[in-house]
Amino acid sequence: MRLLLTIILAGLPVVLTASDYFGQVTFNGLPVPGATVTATHGDRTASATTNQDGIYHLADLVDGVWRVTVEMLGFEPVTHEIAVPAESDPPATTLTVRSLDQLSRGLESDTKRRNGIFPRTPLTRAASLELDESPSGSSGGPPVDLSVLVGPTGIGAADGLLINGSLNNGAATAFTLPRGIGNNRPRPPSVFTYAAGLQLGNSAWDARPFAATGSRPLKPSYTNTHALGTLEGPIRVPWLRNTITVALGYQGASTTGVNTQFTRVPTDRERLGDFGETLDAHGQPVRIVDPSTGQPFQANAIPAARISRQATALLAYYPHADPALGGRFNYQAPVVTASREDALRSRGTYTTVNQSRVTGGISYQRTTTDTTSLFGFDDTRASSIVDTQWSWMLRLSRNTTAEVRYQYVRAAADAVPYFANRVNVSGDAGITGNDQDPRNWGPPSLTFASDLASLTDGRYSSTVGQEHVWAASLSRFRGAHNLGFGGEIRQRFNDVFEQQDPRGSFAFTSAASGVDFADFLLGLPQTSAIAVGNAAKQFRGRAYAAYATDDWRMKPTLTLSLGVRWEYEAPITEASGRLANLDIAPGFTAVKPVIAGANGVLSGMRYSNALVRADMRGVQPRLGVAWRPSFGSSMVVRAGYGIYRNTNVYQPIASLLAAQPPFTTTFNISTDASRALTLADGFPVSGASFNTFAVDPNFRVASAHNWEASMQRDLHGALTLVVSYLGTRGTNLMQQFLPNTYPAGAANPCPTCPAGFRYLTSNGRSIRHAGQIQVRHRLSGGLASTTQYTLAKAMDDAAAFGGATLDGGALVQNWLDPDAEYARSNFDQRHLVTESIEYTSGSGTSGGTLRDGWKGRLVKDWTFTANFSAGSGLPLTPVYFAPIGGTGIIGSLRPDLTGVRNAPVAGSYADAGAFAPPASGTWGNAARNSITGPSTFTVNASVARTFRPSNRVNFDWRIEATNVLNRVTYASVNTLITSPQFGLATRANDMRKLRSSIRVRF
Repeated sequence: MRLLLTIILAGLPVVLTASDYFGQVTFNGLPVPGATVTATHGDRTASATTNQDGIYHLADLVDGVWRVTVEMLGFEPVTHEIAVPAESDPPATTLTVRSLDQLSRGLESDTKRRNGIFPRTPLTRAASLELDESPSGSSGGPPVDLSVLVGPTGIGAADGLLINGSLNNGAATAFTLPRGIGNNRPRPPSVFTYAAGLQLGNSAWDARPFAATGSRPLKPSYTNTHALGTLEGPIRVPWLRNTITVALGYQGASTTGVNTQFTRVPTDRERLGDFGETLDAHGQPVRIVDPSTGQPFQANAIPAARISRQATALLAYYPHADPALGGRFNYQAPVVTASREDALRSRGTYTTVNQSRVTGGISYQRTTTDTTSLFGFDDTRASSIVDTQWSWMLRLSRNTTAEVRYQYVRAAADAVPYFANRVNVSGDAGITGNDQDPRNWGPPSLTFASDLASLTDGRYSSTVGQEHVWAASLSRFRGAHNLGFGGEIRQRFNDVFEQQDPRGSFAFTSAASGVDFADFLLGLPQTSAIAVGNAAKQFRGRAYAAYATDDWRMKPTLTLSLGVRWEYEAPITEASGRLANLDIAPGFTAVKPVIAGANGVLSGMRYSNALVRADMRGVQPRLGVAWRPSFGSSMVVRAGYGIYRNTNVYQPIASLLAAQPPFTTTFNISTDASRALTLADGFPVSGASFNTFAVDPNFRVASAHNWEASMQRDLHGALTLVVSYLGTRGTNLMQQFLPNTYPAGAANPCPTCPAGFRYLTSNGRSIRHAGQIQVRHRLSGGLASTTQYTLAKAMDDAAAFGGATLDGGALVQNWLDPDAEYARSNFDQRHLVTESIEYTSGSGTSGGTLRDGWKGRLVKDWTFTANFSAGSGLPLTPVYFAPIGGTGIIGSLRPDLTGVRNAPVAGSYADAGAFAPPASGTWGNAARNSITGPSTFTVNASVARTFRPSNRVNFDWRIEATNVLNRVTYASVNTLITSPQFGLATRANDMRKLRSSIRVRF
């Protein structure tokens, strides 16, 4: 807090620019907006109007004494002198209201024409009268608040005021008074505003899911709804002087997404062990051998007695192949994701007498998502968020404001897999060694080196996260400078109940029989992995930030934006110290487990409670420039540079450190002569209990250096051209590798060195360049549009760009040569064209503005929008599955290039002939992300109409379509070179969907 106070106080001494003068106009302590301020000095004149805070700004005043006059209808003019430059903040100018005599004399000519206002007797008491300048109640100025004097008995017919008769309620009727006066005053409109909306969609309106081959899958039946309602207006609390503006809102949505996934599952003959018709990736018949004898099975079929009981039990959860499907896929199904969301929001704002503002609000959101997998497993996830905020904006002077803010957020989420508390799949199948908690019931994960679909299901988890945020800021403007200072403190609590891999996983590579699925039927996995134990974790963390900015308007044609931000996120700790890392000797020649707060046996280093050193080097400068070469030109040149820090990186690291021995049973093991793995005994209790993950204790937080430059100029025909360049350089990006590993077929260079664990460092780098051309058509004749083309290139060597994970695809292939990973980034999209068009009728003669009658009602208030996007495909990495030497990990290794040009063939995005498994004892030389995936293409459109039954009620009707052309686009591609489906798309995006909505405002 001392740091925050220092920053705030540092912003107070700001020098006033000599040529500018600020003042404030008030009445009874309240600001007066709309007052006219005129300043004269000899033959020089300057004028201004007060804003909503009663503040006026006189610019470009020469030094000397100026005579200032403040005028406002209904108030006495005030004249005083000011000295420029001002030595201190001047006192506010206080207005006094005119007397009735003065006001009536000033308006006598008007009042005679507008029914008149005439005093009748001497007046002695103050009262309030609202005068409508338009007796007919049509147009005219706003009501004028006057102070008038009345007699001791109040206003009466004899001694008060007469306006077209009498204002006494019993002395006149609505027929004798003009509209807006006395009994004929219309009822004021409600001070509250309301809105309600409803959006509907039904599967009957949507196109059928795409089919890769054969008949199209059945369309699931569903209904999508989206409802909303809002209420906003002032309420009065008896003990408060001013009203509180409140806003309430509700949104509820029920949505369903459907995309088609296609794959290969075992055929009916393969399920029985008969491989007589099975072909390999090159279209040749496969041959299976008996691992116990090394001889081929008779008739290329496994005897029924040799098929593992565990395999038979797990096979029951695989769907049967569809014989009607042709091509290289034999199973397809729509993958459905249905979600339900309800959100409530409330906000209240109270403005005090001195224009300070207090704002508070609370919101609640609950989301439930049901995801049906390819195999029909329905997993459920329910989450809720409560967000409360409070802020106090304090006006310290006419040009200085301060704000303090507090926020509390509580987020809870529960993920329940399909088999939880329902079927103990592993236990019923006779698989031992994995977790038997009913919440974690389900099958172990099965992965095949070929194109067979993997068997998997979600994990049970329950999390409760809480965050407290304290923040303060100070803003001050003087002359050409608009300064800002601030800082914040965040405190996070994250309680998690989750196992990393409670059911375990098996990988099959054909090492036993020559076919991976035959190995499965025999119950002989190549590797197994598990991580179970220490389910309940209590993570704790803090984060700090401070900033200073200056928006400096050096000249009318030149503005500089200067700033610096410092951010520090403390590494995550666990409340009970249940985190474990590896203390590593130089060159990874030896490792020893180390727990939070302990000393490393090998390094002698004292580890913190987070096992990672704090990285406080989070200074991030920011610079922006906007320059207009001349007043007469529409050209604007902008440039900027800034450093941005990648926060929130420690939570996934702490989650993995909490799933390591001695707090958990965690290992990756491979079958060998000394320990043959089977489905029945794939997680031996006496198996190695070794860390599967470790992190560099000197890990640093990544940063992105961004720079950009742009030129904007108006063209003829309401067009604006913007040409931009954007560059980004990433530093300290995450990399993961497997120490002491070697390619298959090579000799182990260090048999005594530890292996089998992933190691996370921050040595990665990236670079991205992008050029953009944008043409905007400003709203003219009802038409507005934006067209943009982007040419970009992104490169990095950070396979773990997305964060710390146990995913094998995020690993450096050769741990001794991480620079070989430098290639196209996962998000490298070279070309992208976007177009958005909106046309609104009722603008211009052709749009119907000047039309009346039924033609006008027919053509007005229509809005047509369309959004188009087309881009080149994202890169993909060709892989083949094989055990990584020295570990029990099946890695996604890269193949060798054969010299054949990788030209996509018909219906495919890659040529299998361009790749081959690497030679024995070598790493593959194919680059990461060397395949270009499916191009992107979307066209969405909508039509809307606004209906206006009255001045205060209107409603909008809208119908919108996504993928309006019903064009097939793909979301994923098979990149396994040993698969017959290599290069083929395996999942299609949603086809056309229609939604209709109506929204009412009143």
